[in-house]
Amino acid sequence: MHKDDLLELHEQMVTIMEYFRAQEHVDSSLFDPYEELSVDPSHVHKSKSEHKHAVFVLGNALASAMSEDEFSSAGRVGKRMEELAEDAESKL
Repeated sequence: MHKDDLLELHEQMVTIMEYFRAQEHVDSSLFDPYEELSVDPSHVHKSKSEHKHAVFVLGNALASAMSEDEFSSAGRVGKRMEELAEDAESKL
């Protein structure tokens, strides 16, 4: 995936995050690990690897927000996103 495509995906995922944050039943602290990264889609000067890591961390948070438990489809996606985020972080 090219960096431009990754930035677009990142931006779309942030839009989804904002939707979930507006929901009363979603714990907004799920998104704290993503916020702590300080990698925003508009930060085009950040490396592709940093954006990739941010996308996986955000994907994990989004899947957690959608999951009923760790064994639901979204829960399994969240677990995989967590693994991918750890792998991406090790490559930073």
